[in-house]
Amino acid sequence: MDFFDKLGETISTKGREVTDKAKDMAEVASLKGQIHNCEDIIKKRYIELGRIYYEKHGSTPEEEYADACRDIENAQNSIVDIESRIKEIKGI
Repeated sequence: MDFFDKLGETISTKGREVTDKAKDMAEVASLKGQIHNCEDIIKKRYIELGRIYYEKHGSTPEEEYADACRDIENAQNSIVDIESRIKEIKGI
């Protein structure tokens, strides 16, 4: 019977280890989800800060922001041009 007792104990121990590992993995996944949520908030706020800055200072940005503001303005002008071209093609 000693063999079966040890076998049962080993199975129980391994079962607990697997259960503990599964709990740890679930907790890690949950924590990674929380990190992802925090990163999303940070990205959204960075975007919002940039938009607010551009709206207030886009036409006269500080030197370190001049290139970015110019790129935004150029992209906006390109969008207008492309939309006009689309209207021409559609005959609008």
